[in-house]
Amino acid sequence: MSATATGKQVVEFRPKRIRRVTAVCAVVLVAVFTVVGLLLGDTPTGVIFRVSDQIAMVCLGVLLACGVLLLGRPRVRADAEGIEVRNVVTANRYSWQDVLHVSFPDGASWARLELPDDEYVSVMAVQAVDRDHAVAAVRALRDLHKAATAG
Repeated sequence: MSATATGKQVVEFRPKRIRRVTAVCAVVLVAVFTVVGLLLGDTPTGVIFRVSDQIAMVCLGVLLACGVLLLGRPRVRADAEGIEVRNVVTANRYSWQDVLHVSFPDGASWARLELPDDEYVSVMAVQAVDRDHAVAAVRALRDLHKAATAG
């Protein structure tokens, strides 16, 4: 939890374990594609690989690494007015008045916001594999939701 310059309480959570895993995978991808790119010029198959092919292979590794790093992007940020959920590609902000409750169903991989009309939004920043971190996140979000909707 932190306080902003305006004095209002803000909580922010990001997944822990998946961020470490994606960082390692990204480094491995770049390293493997770089090695493959460097070794392309020396093949006994009769195929001729040029420098541009080698550069393209390294660039492909960098692009794949960037794609893997997107999986570590999720974040949830909440304050007294509402909650902002940023998943892999999208980001949306919801007023606490639009949220029925914050839940973490049994067997689910991540938490979710229950919305009216049987809709829900996955909160990929709060993941089951993070255990205690996920419990603390759900409790903090529920406390903010309760405070905002009481009355």
